[in-house]
Amino acid sequence: MGTTTTAHRVVLGAGRSPGPALFAVTHHPCLGSEGPLPYSADRGKKSVSRQALDELKQQIPLLDYLQAHDWQPTRRLGRGRMMGLCPLHSDHKPSFLVDPIKNLFYCYGCGRGGDVIRFAELYYDVRFPQALTLLRQWCGLAPVLHQATDFYRIQLHRHGEGVAYLFQRGVRSPELIEHMRIGYAPGGCLRGWLTQLGHSLQALRQAGLVTAAGYDAYKHRVVFPLEGNLYGRSISPSAPPHRFLPGAKGGLYAWEQVRQYPKVILVEGLFDYAVLWQAGFHNVTCSMGNHLNVRQYRQLCDNLRTVYLAFDADTNGSGPQAAHSLACRLKEQGVSVRRVSLPDGHDPNSFFIEGGDACQFQSLLEAALP
Repeated sequence: MGTTTTAHRVVLGAGRSPGPALFAVTHHPCLGSEGPLPYSADRGKKSVSRQALDELKQQIPLLDYLQAHDWQPTRRLGRGRMMGLCPLHSDHKPSFLVDPIKNLFYCYGCGRGGDVIRFAELYYDVRFPQALTLLRQWCGLAPVLHQATDFYRIQLHRHGEGVAYLFQRGVRSPELIEHMRIGYAPGGCLRGWLTQLGHSLQALRQAGLVTAAGYDAYKHRVVFPLEGNLYGRSISPSAPPHRFLPGAKGGLYAWEQVRQYPKVILVEGLFDYAVLWQAGFHNVTCSMGNHLNVRQYRQLCDNLRTVYLAFDADTNGSGPQAAHSLACRLKEQGVSVRRVSLPDGHDPNSFFIEGGDACQFQSLLEAALP
């Protein structure tokens, strides 16, 4: 992966008491170097100044970025260093060393290490320019997305059509609406609100919240905030039903709240998640589609657990086929898998809307096959 594969020596805690030197296969010739060499974006054809990269890394401390991606230390060492499971491969024994002072990491298991830019490259399986774009988006999008989410949440209680749509989809608990931070985008007013808060029109366009023509991108949609993105479900039958902001959809929904459960229910959609959580199944998570991205797959494999795949029972067979394929891949990683058989043509959301209850769904879980 990447454009350069030269091995360089990365020493964590240099200048302190003697310790092992860590050898990491790095992507950039200057990683760990004291010289003024720039990172090369494409074998020297384009370059980014070292100063610009250092400024970006100062804005995004490695530990903050790791923790935002669900990494947690399992053991603390001397000099502020810590160990944990490696998020870059299926790790069952803590092998991932982080030095927050030097903003460097190294994995004794897969032999890879570097800084936050290198981590983004490896984690998302992208090249250097794309890693920089992801990091800059992560750094700059957080405030504006947070404020957009707050605005949409206020609008939900001002527009009865949004509440009526949620009720129609079986979402009726105020506790659930608060838990998922659900909002509503009426359209035509977000741009004015965010510009009053000091965000430029260009920044709103880059975030995807405003179209090139200057209009709100989300209109007549129930909005669910995600990690670094927003999902908008249209309440109008004439508009495309699903909409995300540009960029990755992120990891499994609410994974940090679910990962400690020994049994996890995986569903496709956020409304599937909503009705199950409302029914008391708080060990549920959502992949927002039946094809998992690399990060979501790694999350399911990060510990010993049983995963119940409650995918849609589509009449065309796409849901069951995706569940079968994912089950095979998870089993290869030692994950225990059970496939939940819903009535033909149903997903968890429609199952509850049409009269199903928690006891009946529990029976489906108990009858799930490997």
